[in-house]
Amino acid sequence: MPRATTTSDVFNAIAEPRRREILTVLAEGDRTVTELLEKIRVPQPAMSKHLGVLRKVGLVSMSKHGQHRLYRFNGQELKPVHEWVKAFERFWTLQLDRIKERAERKSREQARPADQPNEEK
Repeated sequence: MPRATTTSDVFNAIAEPRRREILTVLAEGDRTVTELLEKIRVPQPAMSKHLGVLRKVGLVSMSKHGQHRLYRFNGQELKPVHEWVKAFERFWTLQLDRIKERAERKSREQARPADQPNEEK
């Protein structure tokens, strides 16, 4: 099966770790390309390519302020990803419940001998 292009949808666009890193930085607030380059440390051509992909799928918008281009995160575009991932939340919840249950059981078991006086026969 051929692989979908990275610009076909949000899922493919965020599959690349650098793009997720860019989104994380932009979620903190709007940034210029220079600020993104300082924060993420990738070559400028690579940053331009990543921003182009993110813009094409709508995750990032750009506005011009004089000679600067300011990039902004469009979080609402992640809604399809959120909706899809939400279907799997029950698996995480189940795992966390199991971990909590085991930890509480172990804590009770460790506390029990200290609470009971030693009986000498």
